Amino acid sequence: MTLDTTTLDALGERLYTAWRERSAIDPLTQAHAQMTLEDAYRVQQRLIAHRVEGGERIVGKKIGVTSEAVMTMLGVDQPDFGQLLDGMIRDDGAAIDSRALIQPKAEGEIAFVLKRDLRGPGVSAADVIAATEGVMACFEIVDSRIRDWKIRIQDTVADNASCGLFVLGDRLVDPRALDMRTCGMVLEKNGAVAATGAGAATMGSPVVAVAWLANMLGRLGTTLEAGSVILSGALGAMVPVVAGDNLRVTIGGLGGCSIRFD
Repeated sequence: MTLDTTTLDALGERLYTAWRERSAIDPLTQAHAQMTLEDAYRVQQRLIAHRVEGGERIVGKKIGVTSEAVMTMLGVDQPDFGQLLDGMIRDDGAAIDSRALIQPKAEGEIAFVLKRDLRGPGVSAADVIAATEGVMACFEIVDSRIRDWKIRIQDTVADNASCGLFVLGDRLVDPRALDMRTCGMVLEKNGAVAATGAGAATMGSPVVAVAWLANMLGRLGTTLEAGSVILSGALGAMVPVVAGDNLRVTIGGLGGCSIRFD
C-alpha cells in the first residue's frame, strides 16, 4: 500500500459522490500515479461501505478483465473483481433510465448462483460446479465514473470494477448439463447483431474464472457465500448504449434476457 488512510478515504468518498451525482471524474491515477492494486481495492471497499450505509446490500461479486485482449490493454496478468449490490438488479425486460448512468456499455455474460460456500485457496473447477445451483444468461451494464473510460487497472478496481447494473436471464440451468466453454453468445441491439462470443473468451471457461475469484478472495480471508450471484466475465465486446436502445442477449443452452433504455 502506498497511499495513506486519509487519501484512501477521500478517494472512496470522491467515487461515491460521482456515482450518486452521476458525474464523471478524472482518473484517480492521474493525481496518484503511485496507486497500487492494493490501494485500489481499499478504495473500492470504502466506496461500497458508503453504498451499504445508504441502505444497499451485497448480493454477490463480478469478475472483470477476463480476456487476454483486455489484460494486455490494461497491462495486467490477472482479472479483477467488484461487489454486486441489490440496488444494481434490474428485471428481465425492464426499462432502464439512461439518466441513472453516466457512460454505459452492455456485456453478455454467464451468471452463477451458488448453493454452497466456496472458500479458497485450492478451489478447482470441479469444486465450482459442485457448489453451483445453476447458471443463466445475463447482461452486465458496466458504467465508469472515470471520464471517457480513460482507465488504468487501478482506476477500474477502485471504481468497483466499473459496475453499473445487471439483468439475470429467464431460466436457471444445471451447470453439469452443458460445456460452458462452447456456449455461443449473440448480443443484439435494435434488432441487429452487435457482438458475438463464447464461453472460452472468459479465461478459457467461466468456471475457471469463478475458481480464480474464490481463490483470490480466499487469500484475502473472504468466502463466496451460498446464495451469491457471480457474474463470470464478458463473452464478447462491450456494446455502448444510449436512450432508445433495445438489447437482447442469447447464450446457447442458457436462454437469454432483454432490456431497453429510456
